[in-house]
Amino acid sequence: MSEIDTIWAHVDESGRLVLPEEVTVQYGLKSNAKVRIDRADNYFRIRRPVSHLAKIYIEPTNQCNLECSMCLHRTWDEPKGQMSWQVFTSVLESVKRLSEMPSIFFGGLGEPLSHPQIINMISQIKTLQGKVEIITNGTLLDENCARQLVEIGLDRIWISIDGATSESYADIRLGAALPEVLGNVKKLKRLRSGGHFPKPEIGIVFVAMKRNIFELPAVIKLGRKLGAKHFLVTNVLPYADETQDEMLYRRSLRNITYLQSNWFPQLNFPKMQVDEHMRQSFFEALNSGCNVTFAGHDLGGTNDVCTFIDSGSITIAWDGTVSPCPPLSHNHQSYLHNKPHYSRRYVLGNIKVCNLFDLWNDSDYVAYRQRVQQFAFAPCTACGGCDLSEKNEEDCYGNNFPACGSCLWAQGVIQCP
Repeated sequence: MSEIDTIWAHVDESGRLVLPEEVTVQYGLKSNAKVRIDRADNYFRIRRPVSHLAKIYIEPTNQCNLECSMCLHRTWDEPKGQMSWQVFTSVLESVKRLSEMPSIFFGGLGEPLSHPQIINMISQIKTLQGKVEIITNGTLLDENCARQLVEIGLDRIWISIDGATSESYADIRLGAALPEVLGNVKKLKRLRSGGHFPKPEIGIVFVAMKRNIFELPAVIKLGRKLGAKHFLVTNVLPYADETQDEMLYRRSLRNITYLQSNWFPQLNFPKMQVDEHMRQSFFEALNSGCNVTFAGHDLGGTNDVCTFIDSGSITIAWDGTVSPCPPLSHNHQSYLHNKPHYSRRYVLGNIKVCNLFDLWNDSDYVAYRQRVQQFAFAPCTACGGCDLSEKNEEDCYGNNFPACGSCLWAQGVIQCP
């Protein structure tokens, strides 16, 4: 999701790579920090050290005003509620203790705009000079709400749009109407200040399924008319048995094993237009089992990389419980390899009694982040052959809870903003 920005470093007389100060600050490259380096033929990539807290996911509520067909809520029995102001105040106090202000993302398993204090929450973060994003289904983004979000300086808003027609959208987002949502986004676009970089930036999130993937091009066209600057496509995670029929990544899971090997074949494409003459050949090449690059850019993505560890993030649920990532913030069941997979939540502590700074720097949690960055877990997403893959309790490599080998986020199959 990040934009590429070219900067220059230099090598000093001792052969050491010297990075600009703005880069070392942004990515937490402090003295004695241990970093992971991924090498390729012509470049290497330095990943953020696990010591750097750069992003906080905050779940204002796990309640929602819709009943979407693919949502966890349809099979979920956990208590529901809204973050109290006491809990949010504890979050604020913890953030103030940090030496650098992390970015804040308001989201989770509910609709953030349904929280009665959400505008005030965002405003409080903005007074600390923090970057703030929010995700919403757009139904509650009326003109008054949009005006307030613009006035308090929200940086980015993500709108979930999974269909380009009223019928297809309503089939997925039960209880919502596409014309209403599009009208709300149009009002937000109109209320933003002029110029080339109006705030908040608009992003579109599309959950890809068999029933709606053919509408993705039309959704992108709609988004561009609405002034969207960012588009994120994610696969559906089947929380119910019947949702497995909507998956678009069964073959991709099988290919992960090959893409993890050093001997898999490389297929390099030049820039070309993927039109009616090229389309079939291009798509078959993508599914050939090769690692495909397009004009030097890897289309296969990275395997065994936790995007949440990479982004230096942590998650705070509505009740104040702190977890490493959104997938581990709630107990839930999904399906993997046609079998139920139970994921137990991993709680580090509660923000009401524990300071976030102390939780982040706890030695056991630092060791966990290091283990995840190394990702020496069993390849459950590609294998799934034994009973251990049905839970995140342990794996056949001897890893104990939480074992992350079955995490689809770490394989680039599921994505979050």
